[in-house]
Amino acid sequence: MLKDLRKDISKLQDPDRAKNLRRFFKTGKGEYGEGDLFVGLNVPQSRSLAKKYATLSLREIQTLLKSKIHEERLIALFILVGKYSRGSQRDQEKIYKFYLKNTKYINNWDLVDLSAERIVGAYLYDKDRKVLRRLATSSNLWERRIAVLSTFHFIKHQESQETLRLAKVLLKDEHDLIHKAVGWMLREVGKRVSKKDLKGFLDVHAAKMPRTMLRYALEHLSPQERRHYMDL
Repeated sequence: MLKDLRKDISKLQDPDRAKNLRRFFKTGKGEYGEGDLFVGLNVPQSRSLAKKYATLSLREIQTLLKSKIHEERLIALFILVGKYSRGSQRDQEKIYKFYLKNTKYINNWDLVDLSAERIVGAYLYDKDRKVLRRLATSSNLWERRIAVLSTFHFIKHQESQETLRLAKVLLKDEHDLIHKAVGWMLREVGKRVSKKDLKGFLDVHAAKMPRTMLRYALEHLSPQERRHYMDL
């Protein structure tokens, strides 16, 4: 089946789109996606192939995850998310552990954003979450992003405290992709859970927050509120 999937990917490849994707995902020398290869599939095409090949084994999924081709890794994660959503508790635990063992291949922001909350966040929702603190303090950029994006699952279940704890841990992170991710999750806290919780965090930390993080966090506040926090 893996061979058939790769044949289908080959049929859909688009060199012009691939060129644009390489630029969009910063694959140049010294950039965060350095060396990542694209063949030019769009996300709906990748989702469609993931559904078609939903029965691939974890061994086959790991082969895809180790691929140098970005779309193959994305399809692998879509398949994994689908397996998790349909799986038994035992299956879900296995998939969660598999995911954490393979984080070095989940190495661009879209791969993280389309999978972390649906596997790591979903699994940890009613469990000990200390692993998120470990991920948030990792030297690996993508593990840090996995940590904060996993909390989106909690936010969608009306819980903000884990997001706020990790946001505090990541306040001094130097990478723009973490600034954006943390700001995004803080914005969602204010939008979906509690504006009071967001403003309580901002009252204490806004003056120290990276500007990108702060701007993202403020997006759903009033102009007056935004101006107040930006001026701190």
